[in-house]
Amino acid sequence: MSASNTTAPAGTRERSIGELFGELASETGTLVRQEVQLAKTEMAQKATFIGKQAAIILVGALLGVVALITLSGALVLLLGQAMPLWAAALIVTGLMGLAAFLVANKGLSALKNHDLNPTQTIASLKDNKQWATKQLQ
Repeated sequence: MSASNTTAPAGTRERSIGELFGELASETGTLVRQEVQLAKTEMAQKATFIGKQAAIILVGALLGVVALITLSGALVLLLGQAMPLWAAALIVTGLMGLAAFLVANKGLSALKNHDLNPTQTIASLKDNKQWATKQLQ
């Protein structure tokens, strides 16, 4: 059988439009399932990042509490030699609170600056839409 032969040999046939649309529907279903899996994977990665940042925030808060407990007494007593103890306690509390705020704020800033949209999935869906549109033409 020659490639230049324009007639189909006996027993072979071209696929019908119905078969082509059936194949397209099957491939589209597979593509959609793959896109859903990609979205799940991407969102899991983003959730992991958020979890790590939340842990950093928690550590910052705990460090603030520990710092207040362990250093407050010593600093209050030290400053209490130059001023009333109540004033020394207020100053120490303010400094420890500021340190705790700065650490926790670092984690919050990282979360605010992180894009939570599934950008890879969105780009892939756009590509798939273009592919499907070309297939239907």
